This record gives sequence, C-alpha cells and structure tokens, in this order.
Amino acid sequence: MRQRILPFLLALVVGLGLLTSASAEEPMPAEPPTAAPPAIDAGNTAWMLISTGLVMLMVPGLALFYGGMVRQKNVLGTMMHSMVALSIVGLQWVLFGYSLSFGTKDSSGWIGWDWGYVGLSGVAPNAAFPGTSIPIFVHCMFQGMFAIITPALISGALAERIKFGPYCLFVFLWVTVIYCPLAHWVWALDSTASAAGWLGKMGALDFAGGTVVHIAAGVSGLAAILLLRKRTGYPQQTVIPNSLVLTLTGAGLLWFGWFGFNGGSALAANGLAGAALAATQVAAAAAGLSWILAEWLHRGRPTALGLASGIVAGLVAVTPAAGFVTPLSAIIIGALAGVVCYAAVSLKPFLKYDDSLDAFGVHGVGGLLGALLTGVFASAALWQAGAGSTASLGALGEAGTDYAAQIMAQIYAAGVSIVFAFVGTAVLVVLIDKTVGFCLDPIDETEGLDLTQHGEVGFDLGYAAETVSETPHAAPRPASRPPNGHVKRFTVVLDGATPADLMRVWSDLCQAGPTPPSVEFQAVYPYVTTVQGNRFRFRGGDPVAMSANLLRLFGDRLGGKTLRASVEEARP
Repeated sequence: MRQRILPFLLALVVGLGLLTSASAEEPMPAEPPTAAPPAIDAGNTAWMLISTGLVMLMVPGLALFYGGMVRQKNVLGTMMHSMVALSIVGLQWVLFGYSLSFGTKDSSGWIGWDWGYVGLSGVAPNAAFPGTSIPIFVHCMFQGMFAIITPALISGALAERIKFGPYCLFVFLWVTVIYCPLAHWVWALDSTASAAGWLGKMGALDFAGGTVVHIAAGVSGLAAILLLRKRTGYPQQTVIPNSLVLTLTGAGLLWFGWFGFNGGSALAANGLAGAALAATQVAAAAAGLSWILAEWLHRGRPTALGLASGIVAGLVAVTPAAGFVTPLSAIIIGALAGVVCYAAVSLKPFLKYDDSLDAFGVHGVGGLLGALLTGVFASAALWQAGAGSTASLGALGEAGTDYAAQIMAQIYAAGVSIVFAFVGTAVLVVLIDKTVGFCLDPIDETEGLDLTQHGEVGFDLGYAAETVSETPHAAPRPASRPPNGHVKRFTVVLDGATPADLMRVWSDLCQAGPTPPSVEFQAVYPYVTTVQGNRFRFRGGDPVAMSANLLRLFGDRLGGKTLRASVEEARP
C-alpha cells in the first residue's frame, strides 16, 4: 500500500510546487481601475483571529469526543483521524483549496479559481476580503478551519475499522472534490460582495455550515459505511466506550469552540456575531436537555453520553440558522434537534447500518433539520439589524416575508448537498477500496488501531507490552489489585487438560468474531478476574453454575476430553 501511495503524494507535491512557482512568476493581467479597497478594521480582525483559534480548538475537542467513545485499543488511532486533518487539509487549503472555494475569476458559480489565492502568493497582507474589513489572510485561515474539521467529522462513521493511510488519501481527495465546490456554491462572494456561487444566488441560507459542513459530512459518512464492511461482531457484540470522561470533555471543548464557529461567521465584531453566539448557547442547552429527557423516558435513565450527544446535536442544528434567528427560535431548533437526533440514533440497531460514533445520526440528520428550520425561523429584520445592512436576505425578498420561497430554497440546497456528497463520496470510497484497500484485516481490527496502525498505545495502564510492536495477549490479565467490595470470590480449577490447551481455547474465545459468543461464555466472562493456567478466578456469580458453564465451554472445544472442575473458596 505504501508503494502505491508514496509515488502519488510525491508527484502531487512536485506538481503543486511547479504550479505555485509558475503562478508567482506569471504577471497578473491588468484590470480596470476600481474603487479603493476597504480599510482593515482592527476590532473586526481581532475578533476573527480569536474565532479562528476557537474553531481550531474544536479539532482536538472532536478528537477527545470521538476518542472516548471507542474501545481502549482504538483511542489513539481514532484521535489521529481528527488531528491529522489539521496537517493534510491545512496545506491543501493554502495551496489551492481556498482558491477553489472562494476564488471568483470563474463567473459560472460552479467552481472558484484565482491565481492570486494559490499559495496566497498574490495576496497583500492588508488586502480585505470582499464585503468585509478583515484581511484575506485571516479569512483564509478562518474558513480553512471549517475545511479541516469537516472530513474529521466523517471519521466518526468509520471508526475502529479503517486503515490510516487510505483514510489520509480520502481526506485529501474529499476536501478537494466535495467540500471545495460546496463551499463555493453557498458562500463565495464576488468583488461587489454579492453571492457568486449558484446556490447562494438562488437564495439558500447557510450561516455557518449546516449544508456545507454537517449535511455533507453526515451523508458522506453514510455513503462510506454502506459501501464498506461493518465492524467485526457488529451488531451482535456491544461496544463499550473506553472513557466518557474524554467524551464529556470533548463536548465541552466543542461547545466552547462553536462560539467562534458560529459567531465568527458574521465576519465582524458586530451585533450579528452577538446574535449568533446567543443562538448557539441556547440551542445547545435545549438540545442537551431534550436528548436526556427523551432518553430518560425511553430507557429509564439519562446518560453522560446522551448529554454530550445532545449538546452536539443542538450545535449542529443551529449552525445554518445562527445569525438569522432569535434566541427563542434557537431554543425550538435545539429542542427539536435533541429529540429527532436521539430517535435517529435509536433506530440504528433496527436498520443494521454501522455508524460507529453516530456521525450520520447527529451531523447528517441534525444538519438537515437545521437547514430546513432556517427557512421557517429566519428573520430578515434581525439579520439586517445585526449586520447593519438593508439588503434582502436570501429568498425572503426585500420585505423578508416570503417564507415559502425560502423554505423551498433550503430544501433544494439541502437536496443538492445530499446527492452531491453521497454520490461523490461513494465514488471516492470505491476507488480507494479497490486500489489500496480501506478497511483493516479482521485480525488487525481485533488487535486495535493503536498498535497495528501506529505502533503505540493510547493508555499505558501498567500492563502494556514491553515493546508496543509485540502482539498483546488476548487473555484477561490479572487485576493490579484485588477487587473491592463484599462480592463473593472463588476459584474454579479445571483438570483433565493441559494449561496450554486451556489458555489457547480461552484466548480464542476472547477474540471478537462474526458470530456472537456462546451462551456459556456470556455467562462466565463478566465474572472472571484472572486466568492463570487451569485456574479461573471469579468475583461474583454462582460457583456451581460457573463450574458447569466452564465444563461445557471447554469440553466442546477440546475434542471430547473428560474434564473435572473443583471450587476453591477465597480466604476471608
């Protein structure tokens, strides 16, 4: 696989270098005289610098959010899926991604291009982005953070089963052929600060990325998981998160960074940024509450994972509407997002698709809901007052009352994003899977991303191998200290087979596989604390039942050997 990828990357880097140098040496064509460019405003620039940092912080926040939801053997590999996007997309964006997204030399409205934006080689430090008083450099970096986090969101759908190299290739190609065109269609402006992309011209509203970021990421994740295989053992075997502490911490960092994500999308330190920030806060609060209330009624108890997921669902849903709706409308959007996204995630086991970390259920469904509700609740008066503008808003018209037209524009834009992202991602996934292979081998998946993809461990809790390149033993290891509490402890000793045979069978039983574990194994495993030779130590459970289950479990797998079981009570 490396032999296939490295020549491609080398050729890409050389080609981009030649392209950039050629663009820098080529004289810029003469243009007719225009009005003096707008002056750079220090206050607006300062706010956008802060917002850029806040959005960048969302990437490690997402890494923690996703990393806590996977099994311990995959925590580092999962976090790497988010963090590596900072490097891959960070370079792609400056080299040519920003030009594809926000260049306006092509007036077709379908794709951007501006030689001056290639490598930012033709941009002066004091040049302002059209319609704003912030430098193009700052606008490029701010929008680049959006491009970075979007493919990282997709990784949540594919967690625990994909190779790192093909994933890196996918991130680069996806941002280039899916994200950049979508960003241009919705957000690009011409030299007069009017909509340049064809969806923007049509009147579609997307304040901070409901269509471009969340619908595209969620639907792309769905396309990928429908084409690639499920995790080994899914859905028969339950996957337990390794650390909800990490997930809650990540949710808090996402919430914090989202103030820059939405508030910074005003592109100025004005009332519009304040309105977007307020809508962000109340929508997240409402969604977190509505999710855990729905979960409480449905399953009998609220969970930390539910609260974290609800918060993110509310942030996703309010993103396209943040600068266009009142706080009360944002509360409604958030409350609906918590319930609707919870229902979507709850249906996953029945629909049998393996959305590992609910990227489609939260971002795809939440983004679609938010995009549609933007048409219902958008207020032209609020936007005009916040932006200090008298221009019409989207398809609402100058009077700001044509809600039917705006809702249809939102439906159309959302539909375009769904179809384009789904089909484009499907093509990319098939090409990568057929050439270099996308998914891990079942053996590597069982061993975990951390060791097989990176040769490291996310957490060394005292029982990691001496060298991380060694394959860890599959049998349960002794506890670092005896379990506390008053639960009965005992040992079942099996005779009639060698300890080596017993350990071999037990190790095989502990591996995840395509079929669910046997009834005997499920009855025994939760109570086993230590396996040493032919001695199985238990904490809890009935000694007679555990002995019988062990006899049946090993007797069926040791060629009919006659086994005997004896119980030793633990000393008080």
